[in-house]
Amino acid sequence: MGSALTGLRLLIVEDEAMVAMMIEFMLTDLGCVVVDVAGTVSRGLALAGDEALALDGAILDVNLGGEKVYPVAEALRSRHVPFIFSTGYGIDGITEQFAQVPALAKPYEQQTLENMLLTTLLPGASPTRDVAR
Repeated sequence: MGSALTGLRLLIVEDEAMVAMMIEFMLTDLGCVVVDVAGTVSRGLALAGDEALALDGAILDVNLGGEKVYPVAEALRSRHVPFIFSTGYGIDGITEQFAQVPALAKPYEQQTLENMLLTTLLPGASPTRDVAR
C-alpha cells in the first residue's frame, strides 16, 4: 500500500509479542521500516541511545512488564527522535513530563496509527489537519 510514511525507520518498544507483531505488520503495510523491536526498558534504552542506529521515530508502550518506558523516551528526546506512546491503561496515566507526547489507547486500528504518525513525524503531510509551515 504505502503512504507518506514510506521508508521511515521506526523502533517499536513493546513487551507483548503479539501486539509488537501487530504493530510491526501495520507499519510494514504503511511502508515503514521497523529497525528493531525491544521488549524491555533496558533493550529499548540500548537501542534508543545507539547514535549509529538511524531512527525517524518510535512507538513506545508505556508499561513494559511493570516498568515505565520513560528512560527510553528521555533517550529518544535527547536525540530529537519523535515518538508516540501506546498504552492499554489509558492516556491519563502518562506522567506530566510527557503529557504533550501523542498517545494511542490500545487497541487501535491501522488508520489511527497512520494518522498519529503523520501528525507526529510529518506534520505537513497530515490528512487530518492543516499545519502552517
